[in-house]
Amino acid sequence: MMETTDDKLLQKFFSDNRKEIEDKGFSRRVMHHLPDRYYRISQLWSLFCFTLAVVLFFVLDGLQLVLGTLRETFTNALQSSAAEIDPKSLVIVAVVLLYFGYRKICSLA
Repeated sequence: MMETTDDKLLQKFFSDNRKEIEDKGFSRRVMHHLPDRYYRISQLWSLFCFTLAVVLFFVLDGLQLVLGTLRETFTNALQSSAAEIDPKSLVIVAVVLLYFGYRKICSLA
């Protein structure tokens, strides 16, 4: 019981006596003067991981796996509920997928 009273008193004291100190761009200037020690290492690491992912994708025949999975998915979807698929829904799905693909390509450029 005593701790909660002390905590409340401390919180009240600090909230009543809180003062904002003007920064005047100091933090930004300090951040710009910090050395970029790990920038080159992080770039090299990213390049290495990306290259490894691409090599493993082709070595492990990832393209055939992706195409086979897509073919199987669309075949099963068309066979199981061909009468239940709404063409408007397919158009909406296609437009959304194209939009996301376009945004991803633009973000890489």
